[in-house]
Amino acid sequence: MVAKDYPFYLTVKRANCSLEVPPTSNPAKDTERSISFRSESRPDILNPRPWSRNASSSSTKRRDSKLWSETFDVCVNQVLTSKEIKRQEAIFELSQGEEDLIEDLKLAKKAYHDPMLKLSIMTEQELNQIFGTLDSLIPLHEELLSQLRDVRKPDGSTEYVGPILVGWLPCLSSYDSYCSNQVAAKALLDHKKQDHRVQDFLQRCLESPFSRKLDLWNFLDIPRSRLVKYPLLLREILRHTPNDNSDQQHLEEAINIIQGIVAEINTKTGESECRYYKERLLYLEEGQKDSLIDSSRVLCCHGELKNNRGVKLHVFLFQEVLVITRAISHNEQLCYQLYRQPIPVKDLLLEDLQDGEVRLGGSLRGAFSNNERIKNFFRVSFKNGSQSQTHSLQANDTFNKQQWLNCIRQAKEMVLSAVGQAGVLDSEGPFLHPTTGSREPQGETKLEQMDQSDSESDCSMDTSEVSLDCERMEQTDSCGNSRHIESNV
Repeated sequence: MVAKDYPFYLTVKRANCSLEVPPTSNPAKDTERSISFRSESRPDILNPRPWSRNASSSSTKRRDSKLWSETFDVCVNQVLTSKEIKRQEAIFELSQGEEDLIEDLKLAKKAYHDPMLKLSIMTEQELNQIFGTLDSLIPLHEELLSQLRDVRKPDGSTEYVGPILVGWLPCLSSYDSYCSNQVAAKALLDHKKQDHRVQDFLQRCLESPFSRKLDLWNFLDIPRSRLVKYPLLLREILRHTPNDNSDQQHLEEAINIIQGIVAEINTKTGESECRYYKERLLYLEEGQKDSLIDSSRVLCCHGELKNNRGVKLHVFLFQEVLVITRAISHNEQLCYQLYRQPIPVKDLLLEDLQDGEVRLGGSLRGAFSNNERIKNFFRVSFKNGSQSQTHSLQANDTFNKQQWLNCIRQAKEMVLSAVGQAGVLDSEGPFLHPTTGSREPQGETKLEQMDQSDSESDCSMDTSEVSLDCERMEQTDSCGNSRHIESNV
């Protein structure tokens, strides 16, 4: 599943997107919360999303970390206080990170973009879509690195960095176009991997020493990972800066600037991701179209799930509507065909089901099922006059199930608050039925900390049953069709 907390998307993934984090820290906990990107991927805004499973080895090679105290004359360190040494280490980490970033961006262009263009493995238009504005980021970071080196004294120490950062950080606003393009870029890259020439080239690069066992997407997501790390890096420098140091005020100003930039890019990236998926929704009939989908600007979470018959579904939770779809290939693009009528979040009823409470569909399948097949279900239902739906959905583990429950509860709470019905929702317990006032049973509402990792989520789709299931969904009463959900982080 690719999930996000409002309103941030440019974060280290819990999950799509993907994405893709600094190897030794998680700045999103201290800075911003989708890319989905995964994530998500959100993504994924980032989850994440149409990410595909990576063939790379889990033993990624990382650069050896360099310390300021080991790089410069040890005699200088002996005359500095412990606090000042820590400050110099933090400033050096900022500078060294810029150097590593520039090296990786140049490598992505030299080892991936240029050869694929020269060998006609991809067209120039496809490469422009995948690499986006990556070229324009290199001189931007070279400028900061140059300024940091200019103020470094011969002994390796740096007296101030605040004024430099205050002047340079506004340039990061140019990141919005690069980050907003990541969802479409990742989808196209995954689609092109079906071409054996592309897959063979990427695999050879992955096995080469220069890649450090990182695939192309890892390199393309490095700028986003760097962006969300800046607030953490600056806070670390500020933490070791004495109160009487003139750099303190400038550092505080720099932190405010970068937080504002990241928040703004998060918003734009989230809106871009939402548009991307809305444009890829396919409707079986005109009546499935819903104004709540058209007006949505935020995609709260989405992920691949299954129903109790084992049918793969892809569920989208927008601001005010839940959309259940099947992933299909349409005009050589991954699209999402609506499986049922969209469900308004304000009328949605959510129930946390106990393990073993759901019966698997099909006598033969049920007879040979194991305990894992009947765990981690929850139910969403909706009734409005003659229209009704009930879907039992299963997550692939307890953690992902809790993510879905948390996201749906948060979305419902926000919608009810927006329409002045917050009293209908008991935030410490189950939801109230909107018509009868009776309580719907639910499980625990304890929120779990949801870390976003940069490992790619597997959203490869089985489309072999699409035609059969489309017939099924027309013949099956919407009231009794339940779903099993497999969330991808």
